[in-house]
Amino acid sequence: MDIARAERPTAGDGDAGSSAPRSVAASSATVAAWTMVSRVTGLARVVVIGAVLGPTFLANTFLATNTVPNLTFAAVAGPVLGLVLVPSLVDALLKRGAVAGRLHMRRMSALLVAAATGVAALLMLAAPALAWVLTLGVPAGQRERAWQVALVLLLLMGPQVVLYTVAALGAAAQQARHRYALAAGASAVENVGLMLTMAVVAVAYGPSDDLGQVSTGLVLVLGLGATLSVALHAAVQAVGAARVGLPIRPARGWRADPEIRRLAGRLRGSVLVTLLPAVGYFALLAVVATVPGGVVVLTMAHTVYTVSTAVGARAVTTAVLPGMSAAVSAGDRARYAASWRQALTYAVTAALPILCLLVLFAGPVASTLAVGELRDDALIASLTVCIAILGVSQLVAGVHEVGREARFVDLDVRGPQVAGWAALAVTVGGGVLTLLLPAGLPRLAAVCVVVLLADLVAAAVLVRLVHRAIRPEPVADGRRLAVTALAAAAMLPLLVAGRLFTAGEGHPVRDVAVLAPFGLLALAAFAATLSSLTGRRRAAA
Repeated sequence: MDIARAERPTAGDGDAGSSAPRSVAASSATVAAWTMVSRVTGLARVVVIGAVLGPTFLANTFLATNTVPNLTFAAVAGPVLGLVLVPSLVDALLKRGAVAGRLHMRRMSALLVAAATGVAALLMLAAPALAWVLTLGVPAGQRERAWQVALVLLLLMGPQVVLYTVAALGAAAQQARHRYALAAGASAVENVGLMLTMAVVAVAYGPSDDLGQVSTGLVLVLGLGATLSVALHAAVQAVGAARVGLPIRPARGWRADPEIRRLAGRLRGSVLVTLLPAVGYFALLAVVATVPGGVVVLTMAHTVYTVSTAVGARAVTTAVLPGMSAAVSAGDRARYAASWRQALTYAVTAALPILCLLVLFAGPVASTLAVGELRDDALIASLTVCIAILGVSQLVAGVHEVGREARFVDLDVRGPQVAGWAALAVTVGGGVLTLLLPAGLPRLAAVCVVVLLADLVAAAVLVRLVHRAIRPEPVADGRRLAVTALAAAAMLPLLVAGRLFTAGEGHPVRDVAVLAPFGLLALAAFAATLSSLTGRRRAAA
């Protein structure tokens, strides 16, 4: 029997006042499609930043400081915010109705916006120390000016923490109502805004190789443009929440509301889970900032990696989350286990073909991304290796993602904390060791290997915990995973043929023209093989 039919959430999983949700497969496809729009524009914005600023310490400083507010938001809530808010909203809507659900949403907003404001203030107070860490790799003659630039950028970008919180609240409200498109795709607006900012920089200021000569006007344009772009993203998500009847306008009374206090307790307990990966990634940013353009290379490769995870594991878990939450609320362990297996299977099914594409096409992808000031053989070589390594890591990261979310839905915070500590130990220890390697390709490749190892450790811990929680239910659908592996194997001849056609020196446009048909044919072969083998299994059942 097909998993998509056998383990589909029932109409009872819906929320009060909404239509019954579609199947997990259909919802996952919606999330994946709109997330792809968001992530592709996110990759485009990194490419545009690199093309305008080049493989320079200025590019390192801007990208690193622009990442800090997002990392700060991720550290105090981030992905876990939705995992806590969505089940809470679903429960309120199911048990107390739409009016109570709206009040619950508004009180949560008051709590979280107030908390985010305090965190943003702390970030701005810590800006001098953060700027010092991020500019340690800048040559001595430019370091003082680099510190000043980083400090001003961090102060201008500090309010983004509050704006990201507003955006996350809006997305959670839409997901609780089984509305996924705008929630998944709204960040594309932010990406377009930042690309427009870089267009202004290119026209008004041009490239600058020397941080010591960077003008104050350029710094202000970069900082204000980045923050206004996030504000636009937050506004779009707030409108989306209002459209589904769950406005995020803060309301009084959250301190006296026992449900909100319980929610606040869960968020406090989950801080470590979100803080640890953020600290780890910040440590890696500090390491790659010792290489001119190193932050550009890591950010590009990591964006490709997060695109893959977002359209795979994150899209699946976003769609599975309401139904899994309802199963936990009803005490139905068998249904919870079925939702976990479904999420794991779909996540691997989405990630495996992407792994094949990224590993075999890493060189042409890197060459295509390295435009403008990034057309440098050494940078392209580094980016190629990093994309290939993180192409493998994105599959493991998908398993980590679904495992973490499954444990959160089951009200287990300690398990994800253990996985986070293990991953942080690997990240920090491995990151320090990479500094012993020569700057350039060896160090950047080693950093990506560290990311892969950290994902492996965290995923292993979480799968073990899920297995323990659902016994005697099986932890995975072995037959369906084997079918996925066979379907991925059907891709390889076409991918190898495409790579052979682009061997040697080539032009990025020509490579894309050649590889795109081979890539599409390979994906078609994957889909056809998967459909055929799944159909045989269904017939046999």
